[in-house]
Amino acid sequence: MNTLTSAHTIPGFIWAYRLLPGATKPERLPDDIDRSTLFAEEGFLWLHLNLVDARVAAFLEDAPGLNDAARIALTTHETHATITVDDQMLFGTLVDFQRDFARDTHDIGWLHFAVTDRMLITSRLQPLRSLDRARVLIEKNATRFSRPLDIFELLVVEFQRTLISVVIEISEELNLIEDFVHGNTTRDERTQLPPIRRTIVRLHRHLRTVLSLMRHAAASDDEEMPLGFEDVAGRLTGRLEAVEHDIYALQERARLLHEEIGSKLSSEINRHLYILSIMTAFLLPPTLVTGFFGMNTSSLPLSGGSSGTGYAVCFIIVSMLLAWWLLKRVNIL
Repeated sequence: MNTLTSAHTIPGFIWAYRLLPGATKPERLPDDIDRSTLFAEEGFLWLHLNLVDARVAAFLEDAPGLNDAARIALTTHETHATITVDDQMLFGTLVDFQRDFARDTHDIGWLHFAVTDRMLITSRLQPLRSLDRARVLIEKNATRFSRPLDIFELLVVEFQRTLISVVIEISEELNLIEDFVHGNTTRDERTQLPPIRRTIVRLHRHLRTVLSLMRHAAASDDEEMPLGFEDVAGRLTGRLEAVEHDIYALQERARLLHEEIGSKLSSEINRHLYILSIMTAFLLPPTLVTGFFGMNTSSLPLSGGSSGTGYAVCFIIVSMLLAWWLLKRVNIL
């Protein structure tokens, strides 16, 4: 059923799961479920929405347990990470990676979320990597998740795993660049390295932001914090810090490669300048000789005899030999 045209479906509906205590499989809910039933039954709910549908904001006005700040967080189009703890709710925006239909990408995406004791609502504009993997894990074994906060933790863990895979991909790309830089193969890596460095810097910046937000959220008042969030935040912070060390190491490695490429380029330029200087030193004396005899003036030496050209050639050869001797004498050659 088309969620954009039907008045009976949930606007922007992507999926909805209800997880019941002790159930091994989650209950997958249809997009035309009655809204009073959606929020009222036992267990807890995970509702995932697409912000392309402009009616999502109006739909969330009827969602129980959300304050205005949480509703704004779920429908915002801002592109920066936020985590807010308020009235035993957790809401904000997390960083993720976009996913095309054919492949995964390194493009940054944004996952908006709101967590209460009875439900987790997420929303996004582009398909994201971590969400699909989290959904598969929930369908495989729902008993691992007894509260909405557990799914929130899973989403951040999947983001951390995605970061690890991206770090491995970038590390392999740097390996290839290193092979060309330190090998005998001639290839210009100046165009290959800058995009990788930009990706690493962007990852590091967003990861540090999420880490800082997680620490600040974990330091909130106990009365404002969802039950058990402090332990969850501690585990997630430890995971993300481990990845931050790997990304920092990649950043240093890319910086050293950039310096190595710059040094290699400078050496190549200096070598070319050296060759050019040698050629100039060899050709300058013959140029002076030919310039002297090429003057269109009277009484030039050797202009009256029959062997003047031969003598001029000898002068040129002698001047080149003299230039070679001087260069050897001063240890340039």
